[in-house]
Amino acid sequence: MSECRIVAVAALSSAGRTLKQCYENVLVGNVGLVPKTRAGVSSFFGEVDINAELPADWPVTHFSRNNQMLWELFEQIATSFDQLRAEVPFERIGVVIGTSTSGIAESEPYFRALAAGDGSAQNTQFHLNQQDISSPSISLANYLGLLGPCLSISTACSSGANALGTAKRWLENDICDLVIAGGVDTLCDLTIRGFQALGAMSDEQCLPFSAQRDGINLGEGGALFLLSRDSSGVQVAGVGSASDAHHFSAPHPEALGAKSAMQFALEYAQLEPLDIDYLNLHGTATEQNDAMESQAVRSIFGQVDCSSTKGIFGHTLGAAGALECALCFSCLEHGTLPVNLTDEIAEEFADIGLLRETSSKPNIRAVMSNSFAFGGSNVSVVLTKSEPS
Repeated sequence: MSECRIVAVAALSSAGRTLKQCYENVLVGNVGLVPKTRAGVSSFFGEVDINAELPADWPVTHFSRNNQMLWELFEQIATSFDQLRAEVPFERIGVVIGTSTSGIAESEPYFRALAAGDGSAQNTQFHLNQQDISSPSISLANYLGLLGPCLSISTACSSGANALGTAKRWLENDICDLVIAGGVDTLCDLTIRGFQALGAMSDEQCLPFSAQRDGINLGEGGALFLLSRDSSGVQVAGVGSASDAHHFSAPHPEALGAKSAMQFALEYAQLEPLDIDYLNLHGTATEQNDAMESQAVRSIFGQVDCSSTKGIFGHTLGAAGALECALCFSCLEHGTLPVNLTDEIAEEFADIGLLRETSSKPNIRAVMSNSFAFGGSNVSVVLTKSEPS
């Protein structure tokens, strides 16, 4: 019996400022990606205007745009958190956040000034803590006065999904009674130029599983989950992780890690492939990823209702696993599945079940979300909804 109940969910992306907005815009195909040139790279980007200001007593050494986004997400679940934490000792509340960029954007002006050698670097007020991968989890836990386990996870594009897996283990092993878990990532020049150097970015709107697909669009955003030790409601029922370590950036051509992650998640959740009502695909719109993932889906499921949502808000990197699990939560809650936003699905993918239109599925009970990352860090997450009593 799973003991990882989803009590509350927050989400933020170029498709919406809340989970409700993100989900509704994904369903109707309102694309949040816009053409722009950033860091010398012309592409489509899913940028977010961050409304929240960090509290005045947030440590100045942890001020970053990434943590501003984290705080805006936390404010969406703050009421639920305050209601529950009154009954839970602070040492029994954990925080685990996935990120790949953290505050790297804040370091870039400093290093440019340092390279200029004109003494202006000291005026940037940069502190190493800002770009530290641990900054989101540490600064949030410290600000809230929490004394339970605190962890940041950086496994590239599966970071947010791995955070949910860690939170589940903390709850089921009686380490915590309450966990704040998720992922958050904001864009920076380093990331944009890095993906461009790999030849992975498209200069057009990305088209997952299309015959014309030619690369990713980058986005920013995040999702936070408030999770409790409770076996009712919507559950994080199973998380499967597998590191195939095939290549630094390319997926395993036979999808060994992806297949293992999906199978492990099903076994953890004590489900069979036929029990999964919807699969949110990693679906980056690169040649290799989409081909590899379709092979894995075909191997495990044969055919299943599935789609990639990255055509709406782009690839949100370390936040992608959490953000797409949040959308899966909404699928369970509302029974409507998002379309795969591609005009022409490639013939080689026609047999895996890609949704060509938004689909109603009122009796949905179990969903899976895939997140595959550099280095072969593959994660699949299964969410389930209990039968009404």
